[in-house]
Amino acid sequence: MVHMFLNGGGMKGGNLHHLIGGAPFVGPATTLPIYRLHSVGDDHPALQAAPEGRGAAIEGELYDIDLAVLRTSLLPAEPADLELAVVGMADGTEALGMRLRDDCADLPELIDITAHGSWRAYRAAKAEAAP
Repeated sequence: MVHMFLNGGGMKGGNLHHLIGGAPFVGPATTLPIYRLHSVGDDHPALQAAPEGRGAAIEGELYDIDLAVLRTSLLPAEPADLELAVVGMADGTEALGMRLRDDCADLPELIDITAHGSWRAYRAAKAEAAP
C-alpha cells in the first residue's frame, strides 16, 4: 500500500474513482506550495512543478492504494500527458501522484487554473459561469 494524491477524476465522485479498487480514503490533502495546476483541454487536471516562487498549494484527496491496483487499474486509465511522480505534501510527507510530463509543458490546450486551488473549484467556477 502506498499513499496516492488524487486531484482529478480519481477523487470521490470522479469518473475514474471506481478504478482505485476501494482504496481507503486517508483524507483531504494539500500539496506544498510549489506547483501549478492546469486544465488540459478542460478534460483533466495536470499538476506541474512551478518555477521558484510561482507555485501554490493544490487541494486533492489522499488514498492508501494497493500497488497492484495502481499498476493494473488506475495508471492505464491516465491520460498520456501525465506521469507518475512523487508529490510533496503540505504536512511534510510525500505521496505518489500524477503530474504533467515535461515534454507536454507547451501543449496549446493547457489552461493555468492554479488560482482556483483545485480541479473541483475550477469546475465549479466554470459551471457557475455557464449560461
